Amino acid sequence: MNKTMNMFALSLIILTLITAVILGFMAGPKSPLTWALVGVLVLIPVIYRKLMDRDKIIWKDQYSVGIESIDQQHKKLINLINMLQTTVDYSTGEAFEREALDAVVDYTKTHFAYEEGLMSKYGYPGFEAHKGKHREMINEVQKLTAEYEQDPEHAMQHGLNFLKQWLIKHINGTDKEYSDFLRSKGAQ
Repeated sequence: MNKTMNMFALSLIILTLITAVILGFMAGPKSPLTWALVGVLVLIPVIYRKLMDRDKIIWKDQYSVGIESIDQQHKKLINLINMLQTTVDYSTGEAFEREALDAVVDYTKTHFAYEEGLMSKYGYPGFEAHKGKHREMINEVQKLTAEYEQDPEHAMQHGLNFLKQWLIKHINGTDKEYSDFLRSKGAQ
């Protein structure tokens, strides 16, 4: 179901509940069913928020590479991806989606440059291979950006899924490979 249908269904449920509550109060405010419907109506925003948050990435200590500067950058990348998720979830429009996507891409490039600078500075033996992984990711994002021009809704959802999976896999995989080496050289 697309975003418009989801919002329509939610609006219809809320309208139905409001109508049932009004009719219930007209019939007599002591009905437990009426109060149960009021409770459901009050809980809808909480439930909706939980459903929307399930798609977001939550930082976990297991993502830490043990280098504070890189962990902070990873946290910022997670926040930017979550902001992108929010623009998609709340249908903020293509301009906001594009701005959020550009922010993720730009900061990812900044982060990659920082990581590569540390690896180069300390002579990390796997530098070229890691740099290649970064290039592969940037190439994939460029494909997604081109896809976005053709089909924004599909491309954005595909892009979000890719970014979330790639980031966590990259942090827990190739980034953890260099962390011990860089920490032993004094990287913070």
